[in-house]
Amino acid sequence: MNQLLILPILLPLATAILAALARDRPRAAQGIALAGAALHLAGCATLFILIVRIGVTALWLGNWPAPFGICLVADYLSVIMVLITATIHTAVTVYACRDITAEQVSSGFHSLLGILTGAICGAFLTGDLFNLYVWFEVMLMASFGLLVMGHRPCQLTGAVKYVTINLVSTLLFITAIGLIYGLTGTLNMADLHGKIALVGDDALLTAAAMLLMVAFAIKAALFPLFFWLPASYHTVPVAVSAYFAGMLSKVGIYALLRLFTLVFSSTAAITHSTLAVIAGLTMLFGVIGAATQMEVRRILSFHIISQVGYMALGIALLTPLALAGAIVYLVHHIIVKANLFLVSGLIRQGGGTLHLPRIGGFYSRHGLVTIAFFIPAFALAGFPPLSGFWAKLVIIKAALEIQHYTLAIVAALVGLLTVLSMAKIWTEVFWKPAPAVQHEQKTDVRFSPWLLAPVLVLALTTVLLGLAMEPLLQFALTAADQLLDPRDYVRAVLGGTP
Repeated sequence: MNQLLILPILLPLATAILAALARDRPRAAQGIALAGAALHLAGCATLFILIVRIGVTALWLGNWPAPFGICLVADYLSVIMVLITATIHTAVTVYACRDITAEQVSSGFHSLLGILTGAICGAFLTGDLFNLYVWFEVMLMASFGLLVMGHRPCQLTGAVKYVTINLVSTLLFITAIGLIYGLTGTLNMADLHGKIALVGDDALLTAAAMLLMVAFAIKAALFPLFFWLPASYHTVPVAVSAYFAGMLSKVGIYALLRLFTLVFSSTAAITHSTLAVIAGLTMLFGVIGAATQMEVRRILSFHIISQVGYMALGIALLTPLALAGAIVYLVHHIIVKANLFLVSGLIRQGGGTLHLPRIGGFYSRHGLVTIAFFIPAFALAGFPPLSGFWAKLVIIKAALEIQHYTLAIVAALVGLLTVLSMAKIWTEVFWKPAPAVQHEQKTDVRFSPWLLAPVLVLALTTVLLGLAMEPLLQFALTAADQLLDPRDYVRAVLGGTP
C-alpha cells in the first residue's frame, strides 16, 4: 500500500505531460486537466484514509537502503497538506475553464499548473533535505512560467522581484545543506533527527539552522522578506493568483514546521525565539499594508502576509496546542484565501474593475457572489463560528498558556484590524450604491457555473470546518504529537527505533 505515496506527485506530472501534448487543442487540454485534477483528488483522498488507518508510512524509490536514495514519507501533517493541495488544484482547474483564455492554454497553463502541483506535493512528501531543495526549484520554475504568462509589463516587473528574492532563498538553502551534510554526513531528515544531537559544534549548527530559517521565511513571505508577494500576485490571471495565494507561501510554513521540530528542536532557544519576533512583526506589517490599499487583490495579498504570521507564531511557541493551531490555521487559510481570490474574479467580471472607489452595488445585484465573499472574508477576520475564529483562538490560547502575553495581544489586535479591512471591501464593493460609471455599464451580468461552483463549494467547506472543528483539531493535535515525538516517523523511514 505504500506505493500510493507516489500518486500525489505522479498524477499531476502525468497530467502536465498530456496537457502539453494537447495544448494546441484548448478544449482537449481542459478536459485532460479536469480529469487529471479529479484523479489527483481521489488519489490524495485515498492516501489520506490509508495514513489515518495505518499511521506513518515510507516509500524508498528504487529500493535503496536507508538513509540513502529518494524517500517519500507520509504522516498526518504531510497527508493533510497533499489533500488540501489536491482540493485547491481541482477548484482552480474548474475555475480556469472560463477564466483562462485559449491563448493561455496554448501557452502551457495546464502543464505549468500540473508541474507546480506535483512539485508542491513532492515537497510535502519528501523525506530528505536535498530533494526538498529540488522540489523548491521545480516550484520556482513552474510558478515563474505562470507569472509571465501574458507578457504584460506589470507581470514581468512582479516576476523579476519574485525570482530575484527566491534565488537568494535558493542560495541560502543550498549553503545550509552543505553545512548540514558536512556536520552530519546525511541529509535524510529521519537520520538527521538522531545525528544532529551528536554534532559538537553548536555555533555552526545554529548558523545552519538560521540559514534555513531565512530561506524558508522568504518562501513563506515573512517579515521583512515579503515584498515580492504583493508585487506579483495581483498581476496574473485570477485562477493563477488564487492558486499562488492558497499554496505557495504555505510550502515555506510547512518546511519550517517539519525542519524545526524533527531536526532542529535543540536550537529552539535561538531559532524559535527569533521566529516569534518575526511572526509578530509579520502579522503587524501585513495587516497595516492591507489597510493602505484600495485594490481588492492587493488587500488580499497583504493579508496573506499577516495570516502566515499566525502560523509562524504557532511554530515558534513549540507546544502541542500551538503546533496544532498552526496546522488548523494552514488548512483554514489555504481554503479561505484561495476562495477570496477566486471571488475577486467574479467581482471584476461584475463590476469591470477591482479598484474600490470605482465599484459598488453587488449586494443588491449579485446575491450568490455576496454570499461567496461574505463567508471566507469573515472567516479570515475570525468571526465565530467560522473556521478562522477557532484557528485564531487556539493560537492565542497557546500563547497565553506559556505566558507570551505580548504575542497574544498582537495576534488579537491583528485579528481586529483584519475585520476592518474585510469590512472595507464589504462596504465599498457590496454595500454602497454602484458608481455612476458602473450604472452605465451592462448590469445583467451572468456568471458561468464554472466560476460559481468552485467558490460556493469552498465557501461551504469553510462553514463545515467551522461547525465541525473538533475532528480537525483532534487530527491536528495528533499531527503535532507526531512532530514533537517523531519516533514513528523515524521508525517508518529507518526501519527501527532512533
